[in-house]
Amino acid sequence: MCDGPVDGGRRVRKVGVAAVDSDDTGARADRDRDESGHARNERPRDRLGRPLPRGVPGVPRLVEGVTRTPEETLLEAQRLLDSGMPFHAHEVLEDAWKTAPEASRALWKGLAQLAVGVTHAARGNASGAGALLARGAGTIEPYEGGPAHGVDVTALLRWARDHAAALAGGSTEVPVLRLRDRPSTC
Repeated sequence: MCDGPVDGGRRVRKVGVAAVDSDDTGARADRDRDESGHARNERPRDRLGRPLPRGVPGVPRLVEGVTRTPEETLLEAQRLLDSGMPFHAHEVLEDAWKTAPEASRALWKGLAQLAVGVTHAARGNASGAGALLARGAGTIEPYEGGPAHGVDVTALLRWARDHAAALAGGSTEVPVLRLRDRPSTC
């Protein structure tokens, strides 16, 4: 990547062979941004989180940054998984990851990675799916055997590793992710 000439506070960065117009912070000019420069996700998306052309109706967007209890997070994420919306379940789990206490942050991150793995499998990207399932398993592994909000980490590790191996072996099956079998009181 190399920077081109600055023009009125904007510069052109060459990314690969394409040029991308950006401002002094590196933010792309063609992306929706809030007042502080953070990306907004205004573009409509399909059930698997793929961007749709502007003006095309997509599935309703989830409000980002919602603080939920662990129980509410797991119930909402599972509802979305059961509805065939793993990308949206990932967003719910990501909210928990970003707001969780340090001791449980990696659990939520790993669960979000598992949901993204299912998203990639549903989109037909077996390689990406296997990589994310393996990464998610590695992220949640330290929680095996401990209290994890009713999540059976041992079962999820086995599930993730089995599906990652199957996808690497050419499977096109979309894994069904169950975060836990029943609600927990812990």
